[in-house]
Order: sequence, then structure tokens, then C-alpha cells
Amino acid sequence: MLFLEGLMQYGFLQKALITSVTVGIVSGVIGSFIILRGMSLMGDAISHAVLPGVAISYMMGMNFFIGAATFGIAAALGIGFVNQKSRIKNDTAIGIVFSAFFALGIILISFAKSSTDLYHILFGNVLAVRSSDMWMTIIIAILVISLVAIFYKEFLVSSFDPVMAEAYGLNVRFLHYFLMLLLTLVTVSALQTVGIILVVAMLITPAATAYLLTNKLSKMIMLASTFGAVSAIIGLYFSYIFNLASGAAMVLVATIIFFIAFLFAPKQGLLFSKKKEVIE
Repeated sequence: MLFLEGLMQYGFLQKALITSVTVGIVSGVIGSFIILRGMSLMGDAISHAVLPGVAISYMMGMNFFIGAATFGIAAALGIGFVNQKSRIKNDTAIGIVFSAFFALGIILISFAKSSTDLYHILFGNVLAVRSSDMWMTIIIAILVISLVAIFYKEFLVSSFDPVMAEAYGLNVRFLHYFLMLLLTLVTVSALQTVGIILVVAMLITPAATAYLLTNKLSKMIMLASTFGAVSAIIGLYFSYIFNLASGAAMVLVATIIFFIAFLFAPKQGLLFSKKKEVIE
């Protein structure tokens, strides 16, 4: 009741709810492809690699989206370049590039006059989201979901069978980097909500939950988006009522939902598997 009253009275809470739900939905969409492609580490890398861009934008008085997106794309390209031009494997390239970018970001933060806003970028503070941030998040979400819908078949084939995708004439490398671009945009849009530290959880956990419940990609995307939105709403509720960190609350709710599916999923759930073993 207190939460509903707050929604009716306070504009900041309305903006927080809209932004959180938007982030939850679009994270579920792009996270489904990240799960299928085994690219969870890449999501973590990009989320950390945007930090120097955020710091530079803050010091120059620009919108942090510009710097964060620039450095996120640069990190994705850098990882691909190191992986393709050397004997270094992909996970090693990810570790080298993202740790270097993150270290640079920490150093740049020390030069900033105030670390308050940057602290919110690290850990998220959706209750302090501005109207411009809310609309930016909505625009990014619409753009990403529209592009995923347009290239759905290409992403589907290249995610399940890259060799077949190449045989059909698809540019698998282009699709990979295109997906990295979309991942970067989603990551940047989620910074204000859950922060750099926790953004990968919103990308991965709802999608992983959906992965336990279905074998169909379209259904997985719908479930992941639903779980992301529900986690955002419930997390924001507890954040507002009990004065908790918003990003952390959302991630914990998403994790609880995952473990419920992990235990009780009809075919993949742990308890179902145990029951099947007993019957056999």
C-alpha cells in the first residue's frame, strides 16, 4: 500500500518504475542470445569496460551514455582483435581487455572532483534517475528490440549452428559484432538502474531462468523479459520500502526466481530430476 501511494505521489518513483521495467525487459531479450552463445563473460567484460567512458563523460560534463557506449564498443572490438590476431583464446582476451579498461576507469575516477554520481554508476540508484535517463533507456530498448525482431532468424541460426549459418551465406562475424553492439547499448542503458557491478546479473539471470523452462528461443525471450520485469518491480518495491540498494534488490529477486526454477522446473528442475531417478 505504501509503495502504491508513493507511485501516485512521487514522480521520481514513477520514473524509477518505468526505467526498471524497461531495463528488465530489454535485458531479458538480449540476455537470451548471450546465454545461448555462451557469452556471459563477454557481458561482464563490456559492463566493466564502460567505466572509463563514464568517468571521462562526467569530467567533461557530457551525458555518460556517449562515453560509456564508445568504450563498450571499443572493448568488444579490442577483444575480437586480440582473439583473431594472436594465439590467445577468447576468454583470455576478454580478461586482458576488460581488466585494463576497468583499471583505467578506476584511475580516471580518482581525478574526478566528485565521486557521488560515479558511485551510483557503479552500484546503481534507480530512485535518482532523471527524465532524460528514462527516455534514453526507453529509446534504447525500442531500438534493440526492433533490431532483434528484424534480425531474429539470422541471430537464431548463427546462435545454434554457426557453420550452417555460414553455409547459408550469413556473415557470422558481422552478426557477432552486431550483437555485441546491442549488448553494449543494453549495458549502458542499465547503468543507472543496477550499476556496472550488477548489470551482468540482469542480463544473465532472467535469461538463465527462462532457459531452464523452455527449449524454444521465442518462448525463452518472452519468459526472460517477463522475469526481468518482475524482478525489477519487486526489487524496486523492497528498495523503496526498506531503503535498500535498488540494483542489489533487483538482482537478488532475479536470483530467487532462478533458484525456484532450478528446483521446480517441470523437466530441468532438480527435484523433478530426483523424482525421475527414484521412479526409474
